[in-house]
Amino acid sequence: GTALLFMLLFRFPEAQLTKISTLFLLDPVSAGGLGLKAAQVGIVKGTVGVIGLTLGGILGGIVASKGGLKKWLWPMVWAISLPDVVYIWLSYAQPSSLVLIGTCLFVEQFGYGFGFTAYMLFLLYYARGSHETAHYAIATAFMAAGMMLPGMFAGYLQEWMGYRIFFIWVTACCAITFLVAKLVSIPGSDS
Repeated sequence: GTALLFMLLFRFPEAQLTKISTLFLLDPVSAGGLGLKAAQVGIVKGTVGVIGLTLGGILGGIVASKGGLKKWLWPMVWAISLPDVVYIWLSYAQPSSLVLIGTCLFVEQFGYGFGFTAYMLFLLYYARGSHETAHYAIATAFMAAGMMLPGMFAGYLQEWMGYRIFFIWVTACCAITFLVAKLVSIPGSDS
């Protein structure tokens, strides 16, 4: 049960943020967004963000290979959660500098990539055993549901709350990530 909760809820904040972040970047400043053009969003999210995500994931894999998931779980939980704060700042400051916006997205995506390593390693640990392929297929189905279900109501929440309160909400939801990380037992370890 706790393993399924972990799979469904570890990325609960990120599942909401992902659905709204592009809209926030595109919406005009008068509507609470940053007013970027589509090409600019492509640069900061599709290039700079992807580089951050990739580098974070690579670093996560490197450190996890040296110390294991048990050692790196909590730094990865912090890494996937804390950078969400950049969206709170962006929504209040509404900077026009593409470099500054790109730097914020790099930081958030780097943290997400680093923290997501814990999630993927947990799925691999969970799938170990006599039916590895079936267990991994089930785990990835729960992974998809964990992104889809919170994303279904993210738009409604953002319209109701506005960007500023929505991003505060998303950051507060990081408590769920911490809770499921605390509850889960990593197979083959004492935690």
